[in-house]
Amino acid sequence: MSTTATGTLTDHRAEFQSAYDELKARGLKLDLTRGKPAADQLALSDALLALPGDGEYTDAAGTDLRNYGGPNGLPELRAIFSELLQVPVPQLLALGNSSLTLMHDVLTFAMLHGVPGSERPWGREETVSFLCPVPGYDRHFAITEALGVRLIPVPLNEDGPDIAAVKAAIAVDATIKGIWCVPVYSNPTGDVYSEEVARELVSLDAADDFRIMWDNAYAVHHLTDWRPEPIDILSLAAEAGNPDRVFVFASTSKVTYAGAGVGFLGSSPDNIAWFSHWAAFQSIGPDKLNQLRHVRLLKSAEGVAAHMEKHRALIGPKFAAVQEVFERRLAPFGVGSWGDPKGGYFVTLTVSPGVAKRAIALAAAAGVAITPAGSTHPYLDDPDDAVIRIAPTFPTMEDLTAGLEAFCTALLLAESEHASER
Repeated sequence: MSTTATGTLTDHRAEFQSAYDELKARGLKLDLTRGKPAADQLALSDALLALPGDGEYTDAAGTDLRNYGGPNGLPELRAIFSELLQVPVPQLLALGNSSLTLMHDVLTFAMLHGVPGSERPWGREETVSFLCPVPGYDRHFAITEALGVRLIPVPLNEDGPDIAAVKAAIAVDATIKGIWCVPVYSNPTGDVYSEEVARELVSLDAADDFRIMWDNAYAVHHLTDWRPEPIDILSLAAEAGNPDRVFVFASTSKVTYAGAGVGFLGSSPDNIAWFSHWAAFQSIGPDKLNQLRHVRLLKSAEGVAAHMEKHRALIGPKFAAVQEVFERRLAPFGVGSWGDPKGGYFVTLTVSPGVAKRAIALAAAAGVAITPAGSTHPYLDDPDDAVIRIAPTFPTMEDLTAGLEAFCTALLLAESEHASER
């Protein structure tokens, strides 16, 4: 969107200040910080509470799921998500409730033991670095930072990471061991990777133990009738001669219960054998009864799609509310630009450089919590101080609308202050 003339914002500064003062006096207490499912979304899966049912504890092969064993997870559930994730069943593990745990485990095992193709454990390297497309997911960055990995930002385009920037970084830095990717409805922009970019990623002239952390967290989280063409990233990697390059992650955390779902890990046969070897020291098997519950609830890939349509019906209006409020409140003053994602859980708002922290601080002082500025970048450092992540799913529609209206009041004041200083 075009930026309005500085004078326009400056001329309205007193008006914005008065509106903000009135806002503070209201004593609001609203939270728009995290992309969590709302209670009505969680209720869509309440049948899980009665599943699999009294006396129901065996899989299709008659295995008693109450006991130890089955380290790869329930075959029936893996078959459902094999189709959705484009990962062959033998190369797909269904494990605990969190895909973040699996990401942490993969990287921890790499630090302790190396991965197939490593000359030594990553932890014995002087420096290990990871490429981080920005704007990106704060928890990805936090995992790698916590393990002592150096984070290198690269731009995220509408079709995926900026390949020229990725290649340039790898060409001059041999410490780079991987890249974070959210290929479908990227967090927080909602961008969708193209197959062309995916082919470039798996074909990079990188270290033998370079790994793509392919977090397909939002593969089935559609907000429109459009469906991106699924990318079979493992086949592309094999075709490129780099079959071990990719780890695929996903979970049912925003499909069924956020705190009681199932996490998935897919990769090449060698990578899966590597992971399974080291994971065997920490667990004799996942919660297979929870996996059976999910099989009974979801039934098939088509069942997952039907279930996600119910989510769409609940959260679609919330995303529409973001568009309506921003268009009505911000567009007349040329303030900000924002995405209109076709799926995922977030809307990215870009404001004038140097304004994001101030706007969020003003909103907080008025009782409206927004995801901290910088969360979309490594080390919580957005060098432009311009990107703000909006999370519309968790609040009620009433609270969301009130929070968005209040935030716009704060942002308009911050932008007018900034304009006055120029």
